[in-house]
Amino acid sequence: MNAVPADASVIDQRLQLATGFHASERDWVVERLAALGSRLRSYRDDQVELEIAVKDREGVDQRVVLQCWLSSAHRLHLIATSAEQELSTALNEVRDELIRQVDDAKTRTEPRSNRALRSSPPDPRSDQRAT
Repeated sequence: MNAVPADASVIDQRLQLATGFHASERDWVVERLAALGSRLRSYRDDQVELEIAVKDREGVDQRVVLQCWLSSAHRLHLIATSAEQELSTALNEVRDELIRQVDDAKTRTEPRSNRALRSSPPDPRSDQRAT
C-alpha cells in the first residue's frame, strides 16, 4: 500500500527538498514527517511552506534542518535542527521539535483563560445617569 496518509497530504503538497536529499527519497521523507501534518491542518495550504535540507550527509558534522513558514496574521519562521548521525532519527527529531514549535505558536496566538473575554459586555443601560 503506497497511499499517502491523510496527515501527510499538507506535507506532501508544501515540502521542498533542498540540499542533500534526492527526489527519489521524497515519499520516505514525507512519511517520516507525516505527524506534523495534523498540526498544520488548521492553516490553509497557501499559508504553509516547508523546506528540509541535510548538510554534510553521512559526514561527522551532518545536520538536518527543517524550516517552516506560517502566514496567518503575521509570518512566522520556525526552524528545527538535528545533528543525529542516523538520518531517520534526525528526521524524527526535527519533526518533533517543529511540532512543539507550532503548538507553542498556536498557544501564543489563541486567547487563554482571559477574564475579559469570558465576561459578558457591560449593560449599556447601566451607564445612564440617574435623574
